[in-house]
Amino acid sequence: MPIAARILAVEDDSLLAGQLQMHLQESGHCVTLSDGNDGLLLAERGNFDLILLTVLGPEGLGMLQQLRRRSHVPVLLMSALNDEQNRIAGFSLGADDYLPKPFSIAELGVRVTAILRRVAYERQGLPSCEPDELYFDETNSDVSLAGSRAGLTASEYRVLELLWQHPNEVLSKTFLYQQALRRGYARHDRSLDMHISHIRRKLQTIGYRAARLETVWGQGYMLTGDKESSAGNV
Repeated sequence: MPIAARILAVEDDSLLAGQLQMHLQESGHCVTLSDGNDGLLLAERGNFDLILLTVLGPEGLGMLQQLRRRSHVPVLLMSALNDEQNRIAGFSLGADDYLPKPFSIAELGVRVTAILRRVAYERQGLPSCEPDELYFDETNSDVSLAGSRAGLTASEYRVLELLWQHPNEVLSKTFLYQQALRRGYARHDRSLDMHISHIRRKLQTIGYRAARLETVWGQGYMLTGDKESSAGNV
């Protein structure tokens, strides 16, 4: 079931803005449009759940930087500037996702849903943890079991968190590289495989067995097992 949200779309292309608004409203969201002139003011005063921000140049990143000084609302950047330097700059300034133009409205919808799902998990609050529950510590980018920390790196934490949020669903290497490692996937890059191996070892070390990280050859990775009965804060 889609998560209804209040979304601000800062886009000066009126045709694209109209398409975004129509698609997202059909999914149950409330969408406010801005051409950029009053985008920052709206973002600060509008109590939005998500901001879609077009980056045409340094001014777009400047708006993101100003917004991050005042708010932690999730931001999805949309930009025709798809080189590595601009993507890194966007993530470094606090973007939650980076969608290169041109893109399909369907892909935008999937990414919006993924961000809102993560936010919903974070807003669930901190339940009391049973001894066999895996607790996700967003602040320290680590997980623990019965007080024992796994010692994940920030990248390992993001990989595990994404897989945790999509149980029994195969996530492609391309998706994990972009969303968790925050860079493009290269065929001979083995970084993700190394992270998965380290996560498995670290979860085993603290005695976590309820769910498993599985390799789906030629496709990617998935989390399987009785995750739901052993989840702490995500």
